[in-house]
Amino acid sequence: MKKWILSILLVVVLAALAACGSDSASSKQEKAEGLLSDGKLVVGVTAGPHEQILEKVKELGEKKGLKIELKVFNEYVMPNVALAEKELDLNVFQHEPYLNAFKEDRNLDLVKVGDTVNFPMGIYSTSVKDVKDLKKGAKIGLPNDPTNGARALILFEQAGLIKLKDDVGVKATLKDIEENKNDYQFIELEASQIPRQLEELDAAAINTNFAIEHGFVPSKDSIFIEPKDSPWVNIAAVRSESKDDEAVQQFLDLYHSDEVKKFIEETFQGSVVASW
Repeated sequence: MKKWILSILLVVVLAALAACGSDSASSKQEKAEGLLSDGKLVVGVTAGPHEQILEKVKELGEKKGLKIELKVFNEYVMPNVALAEKELDLNVFQHEPYLNAFKEDRNLDLVKVGDTVNFPMGIYSTSVKDVKDLKKGAKIGLPNDPTNGARALILFEQAGLIKLKDDVGVKATLKDIEENKNDYQFIELEASQIPRQLEELDAAAINTNFAIEHGFVPSKDSIFIEPKDSPWVNIAAVRSESKDDEAVQQFLDLYHSDEVKKFIEETFQGSVVASW
């Protein structure tokens, strides 16, 4: 009888230990599925202003208990590829039209989770101080890639230089110019080369990063600049499965803090604009 009772007790104890082990394994599995399973949030960012801002966010994160690791890229393709392949938890480098076109082209399940900053595109000239002073037939440069080309055309319309067809939006091309009263000649060029060719043009639309590299201060040197509410605001992106992760929200709270906004204003003097 005693042996029988002991056998039952042994079975009960073993079952309890197995249950505890199962709970422990389950707990580890749940932890492994979160973005902070390895104790840090891995964020992809492009070199330059984005990297500078993220260094500030990283500094704040250390004080708030969120460890951030930055992976810096020098081009615009791999940050999204690396995010989709789970080498990153989040990235900050692009505007929404670019993300939408990229993920549609490559069938990636990535989503925007928040606004970051805007790098306002400007119109620059070495010969005139105001877009109204551009003469009839003036040569005006713009980027030759579809996304930035459309952005430049929208900027030209906002500056009163042309009128585009209704509703073309961020897919605008030179063929969508409906009105060009002053017969401006629009010349498509590699975006990074436009600052170097500016003296050969009467004016040109230049991306902020290339303008800064060339020594321009966009808020001071451009003769016309995008408004703050343009559709080209940069964003933070994640995989769809991670959009509600607590670490993502914590990151956004840090990014959207007064400390980061002050850093942006003091560091870039209007060349980069906080968009929240």
